[in-house]
Amino acid sequence: MDLHLTGKVAVVTGASKGIGLAITRSLAEEGALVVAGALHGSAELDLLADRLHVLPVRVDLTKDTGPAALIDAAVDAHDNLDIVVNNVGGLRPRPDGFLGVTDEDWSRAWTINFLAAVRTMRAALPHLVRRTKSSIVTVSSVNAFLPDPLVVDYSAAKGALANLCKSLSKEFAGRGVRVNTVSPGPVETDLWLGADGVAATVAEARGQHADDVRAGAAAQSPTGRFSQPQEVADLVLLLASDRTANVTGADFVIDGGLVPTL
Repeated sequence: MDLHLTGKVAVVTGASKGIGLAITRSLAEEGALVVAGALHGSAELDLLADRLHVLPVRVDLTKDTGPAALIDAAVDAHDNLDIVVNNVGGLRPRPDGFLGVTDEDWSRAWTINFLAAVRTMRAALPHLVRRTKSSIVTVSSVNAFLPDPLVVDYSAAKGALANLCKSLSKEFAGRGVRVNTVSPGPVETDLWLGADGVAATVAEARGQHADDVRAGAAAQSPTGRFSQPQEVADLVLLLASDRTANVTGADFVIDGGLVPTL
């Protein structure tokens, strides 16, 4: 299926690894001109830039000026903007629960999981509305509507993010901008499986092995496994494209059936 993405200018946040890297690669392989924002970059991102239309931009998206600088870099390079993918995010498991979360923890979680997207969209929308059709796809989480004490601050921030995107979908639909969210369950990325990821942190707190924590999390889904970054990327690309031209204000769950409710 041709997604009609050739020549479209796209910004991806948190693009150096995991889901963001998969989205960046997939957009570029479909012919989009991708501006890939990340704090440190990565060798994998540099390799993409060597062979595809990918412009890596090193930027701290937790700074209040970072998101606007990324959008400015995209517009400076390509004169316009068609697609924004809010992917940057992060969490620290809270094995001690709510009472172990400090004001500093709340501020950090809120900034990376909510304010970074707020600032990116605020900078991008004046450019997006100038296009005939444009789109924003935000990578949220099942924790937006499946709160978990283990990630209490992350869950709250993702809930706010989903709410914001729904509001923006109503405000900007008449101006040609579609706004949708994708809500993954556990995905095979460093967020879950890295040295400081959820599995390792929970295992240390509970005196378990990280592989056992991972297996237990996977077993909660009827499919019995985590999603792959590419599977999330494929969904994001479909929503970014005009193949879903009348889809806005929607959330798409990719969790292997983890969420048991309708």
